[in-house]
Amino acid sequence: MELILQALVMGIVQGLTEFLPISSSGHLILVPWLLGWTDSFLDSLAFSVVLHGGTLLALLVYFRDDWRRLIPAGLATLRDRSFGDNPDRRLAWLLVASTVPAVIAALLFNDIIEKNVRQVGLVALMLVAGAAILWAADRWGPRTHTIERLTFRGATGIGVAQALALIPGVSRSGISMSAALFAGLDRADAARYSFLMATPVTAMAVAYEAFKLLKGDVGGVEPAAMIVGVVSSFVTGILAISFLLRYLRTRSFNVFVAYRLVLAAIILVAFLAR
Repeated sequence: MELILQALVMGIVQGLTEFLPISSSGHLILVPWLLGWTDSFLDSLAFSVVLHGGTLLALLVYFRDDWRRLIPAGLATLRDRSFGDNPDRRLAWLLVASTVPAVIAALLFNDIIEKNVRQVGLVALMLVAGAAILWAADRWGPRTHTIERLTFRGATGIGVAQALALIPGVSRSGISMSAALFAGLDRADAARYSFLMATPVTAMAVAYEAFKLLKGDVGGVEPAAMIVGVVSSFVTGILAISFLLRYLRTRSFNVFVAYRLVLAAIILVAFLAR
């Protein structure tokens, strides 16, 4: 029962922090550390696949209408070798331009970072660094146009920035939204583009983790905890996406900047106390 409760908490944490600009990977390291949870299942590859699968499902469900348009539009562009006057064709390939750098970085560096860059102190440092970048982007980003005016150069830059999210504490959504703000998107469209871009990246990450899992020993699986984890990450992921898109129509990122700084301070105090 204790493990199921822990899986519920971790699923909620994953669903919220994957989409709010506060770092899911950092929180998945910090929460067990702060609460003293030591069950190896919580840090297992199988549970990681489940949690990311839940947030991938949240993306697919929430943006299902977008992908029903974008996938055929992208394929039609290949057939006709032209964007024509269809904004969905252009957006589909902007997303490709943003996805490629993140995928290349993940293939080259993900395993190295997973094995060597998961220290609590580094997470705290990256929370502060990410807060500074997000604050600067929100303050000085032009925020003058919508996704329709995003350039391919800007889309590629957002993808390069997203690659930094491999480091725990940076935040995939936070760094991609920051880059989108610097590229000129307004807050709501920066978030929407970040979420659309996250869909193929998350899908590839889940597929890669699942492939590694199938190649290795799948021992230590806890079915009840896995079901709780995937359902809670899916439900809270949907809520987080919906909340942030509404919130950013009228408000800034300041509350998330403040949260990151406060959390980093708590980590420092807890680290020194131990």
